[in-house]
Amino acid sequence: MATEILMPALSPTMTEGNLVKWLVVQGDRVEPGDVIAEIETDKAT
Repeated sequence: MATEILMPALSPTMTEGNLVKWLVVQGDRVEPGDVIAEIETDKAT
């Protein structure tokens, strides 16, 4: 069953991010607050 996961803004200017790596596999049990992926975002200048 698919579950929608919302990615919070990590900075005030963040509008998008790239999924770099999943840290869980299909079927893993996850709880609120678990780290499930590595995200790459825009860089501040």
